[in-house]
Amino acid sequence: MKFNINEYLKHDIENVNHPSDFEVAKDYSVLILRLPYIKNDKVEVFSYGFLIKDKKVYYYKRDKKDFELLGGFNELHNFLDIRIDKILAKLNKFHMQIATMEDDLYEDNIDKSFANEWLRLKKDLVFIERLLGHALIAFERFLKCYKEDVDNFAFKDLEEHFNRAFRFSKNAIEKLDYLYEFFRAKQDEKMNKIMFVLTLISGIFLPLTLITGFFGMNTGGLPLVNDPNGTIKAVVIGIILEIPFVVWLYKMMKS
Repeated sequence: MKFNINEYLKHDIENVNHPSDFEVAKDYSVLILRLPYIKNDKVEVFSYGFLIKDKKVYYYKRDKKDFELLGGFNELHNFLDIRIDKILAKLNKFHMQIATMEDDLYEDNIDKSFANEWLRLKKDLVFIERLLGHALIAFERFLKCYKEDVDNFAFKDLEEHFNRAFRFSKNAIEKLDYLYEFFRAKQDEKMNKIMFVLTLISGIFLPLTLITGFFGMNTGGLPLVNDPNGTIKAVVIGIILEIPFVVWLYKMMKS
């Protein structure tokens, strides 16, 4: 079905990467909704182009590169309602995955895949939020233009679904950010424990290293060189030097 459409609007409809938009021309309007399509935890994008003329809605078929009559505003509502409900269901699945990650963090059951899983979810959800944000603005402009012609109750309910999907994605991103902060805190805590143990070991062997280095010098006049009990005495001196350090460490750990 051929229409005399502005070349710029026609190009926007044909362009699958064009963001969601709503434009009003002289005797028709164009609604473009670029929505996420989530399948097997993989986010893809579908661009839907609609031309509204004389209260009839025409859907752009990309395989035919032409418009096809969809019906009236009720058919448009049904078309979008099915797709936005699927988005909400997939977003709920994302929330369940995040809840599982949160439980694992609380139970200190973190595996090596946590960071990769977090990055994948954050990337997908930020992308979904951006798509839904643009789509919501375009849809609100469409409703404002045709508020006298559409079923306000049905389309307001659809707008609420758009809003809910946008809020779900935004809330999921906020939860992921919180989880990452908690994850980093736990990783920093583990690193601090490791550094403490390494510092403790280094500190314990510091006096012994000092004594070993002192008695290992190739110079004359070293004490205990000619003493048959020199080794035992050197060990005793090392133990004596260790005692104040061990006492200090004990007080530090108790405080």
